[in-house]
Amino acid sequence: MADEKYTYDNTLDDDISDSGHGYEDPQEIYYDDNVGGRAVFVDAKEQWSPDDPYLDKTIIPERDQKKTPVLEVKNLGIDFGGLTAVDNFNMALGRTEIGGLIGPNGAGKTTIFNMLTKVYEPTRGEIFFNNKSTKGMNTVDMNKAGMARTFQNIRLFDKLTVEENIKVALHHSTDYNLLNGVLHTRKYRREERRIHQESLKMLDIFGMADLADHRAGSLPYGAQRRLEIMRALATKPRLLLLDEPAAGMNPSETADLMDTIKDIRDRFQIAILLIEHDMSLVMGICEGIAVLNYGRTIAKGSPEEIQSNPQVIEAYLGKSRGKMVEEEEEEKKDLEKALQRGKITSKVSGKEGK
Repeated sequence: MADEKYTYDNTLDDDISDSGHGYEDPQEIYYDDNVGGRAVFVDAKEQWSPDDPYLDKTIIPERDQKKTPVLEVKNLGIDFGGLTAVDNFNMALGRTEIGGLIGPNGAGKTTIFNMLTKVYEPTRGEIFFNNKSTKGMNTVDMNKAGMARTFQNIRLFDKLTVEENIKVALHHSTDYNLLNGVLHTRKYRREERRIHQESLKMLDIFGMADLADHRAGSLPYGAQRRLEIMRALATKPRLLLLDEPAAGMNPSETADLMDTIKDIRDRFQIAILLIEHDMSLVMGICEGIAVLNYGRTIAKGSPEEIQSNPQVIEAYLGKSRGKMVEEEEEEKKDLEKALQRGKITSKVSGKEGK
């Protein structure tokens, strides 16, 4: 049903008519086969063309199309002194979407994560999370609102046990004060039993319950990565940000991680946005991908679209290599045509082929 248009009715799970929200009412969806049958949301007033590069369009998986995105970013940018690190970044993420943010080193990917979680305050632009503006919020507010993240470098409490690392994340939900803790009151004991049970349940889900009493720093690298993700999940997020989760993993560990990420999305019904350099992982699990280079978006689309995008090839391989790939493709086509005509000359005999 390429380019067939449907108009939203008022059956959405969330109110998108709020004047402070990124959307305006009414909404329209355009389906286009070129983006994998996913819904492309645009303003009803906006002129839409199937030839647009979708750099400022919102591509939402079909299963999430009747819900407002969990995350919307509009014209986001940040400057450090006179240097623009990120400029005019736009994206949205469906409520159960696995999205990817890729690009060469120094492209601005982690800077975007830092702005989303309010480690950095954006110089310009807006962030809407769960249909609310995040203006004026800090990192603690963002976590309480339902956004959790991991980091490029594992940040566990190495000398604490595996269970204690999970319990640290659960303590934000405990219902006792300092005095209860000092006196070990009934309320304190009850809450500690609860978070102990929740910690073991989380570890059991990921097959690590037998490691509960092990020191976190003694775990293999892949297990430490899973523990860091579990600790983030213990805060009960609606959006999980993973910053290079496969860094340092071997192919077997990366394959296990792909299954883990998919299982997290399906089991907890949350959105996941990841930064990753391992293209096998990105192309294997991400539904929508945004590509950054020098702080600006150069491409958006499905894994198939991104893999064949000349700008993405050039950004990763350099202009000369990107051009070489294109030339090789042209030479291959010419060779195939010559073979079909039967007029290609052998380099050895100098005779024409048959």
